[in-house]
Amino acid sequence: MVKQSQRGAAQAVALESQVESFRQAREARRSELAEDYIELIADLIADGGEARQVDIVARLGVAQPTVAKMLKRLADEGLISQRPYRGIFLTELGQGLAERSRARHQLVETFLRALGVDEDTARRDAEGIEHHVSSETLGAFERFIARKAARPHSALEGAKRRMVTGPPGPHSPPARR
Repeated sequence: MVKQSQRGAAQAVALESQVESFRQAREARRSELAEDYIELIADLIADGGEARQVDIVARLGVAQPTVAKMLKRLADEGLISQRPYRGIFLTELGQGLAERSRARHQLVETFLRALGVDEDTARRDAEGIEHHVSSETLGAFERFIARKAARPHSALEGAKRRMVTGPPGPHSPPARR
């Protein structure tokens, strides 16, 4: 009887955990698109001084009505402002979101590079991962990067050196740990 009760409690916890995981994933997908638009608008403004709907259409490779619908949503959420016959501008709220999104992207990309992922792959993968990691995970990424920077001669670099110099011989000093 006690085992059944414990099993039932464990299943309830597992169910709650699964529900929370799916909720977080849905929220991340919902915000991912808005964050991508905001980042792109910030990039366009930084590169050319303005962001125009036609530029967003070209960069994302989507139809103009799709972009128009998203821009209306972003304006309704107070992230952008649009002026007739002018470009799209980030509000203070939008600028803050762009900065946080860019920092998160750079952190994930740096983490992937620290793992040995090539630059192009890390950039592309970070674009998807950045929206789906928690603050806790981002903190772990930061700590990992800091530890790696603090000891640049990791086991991987030691293995690479041994490949070049050969295995230790009988007169080699003992390996440091």
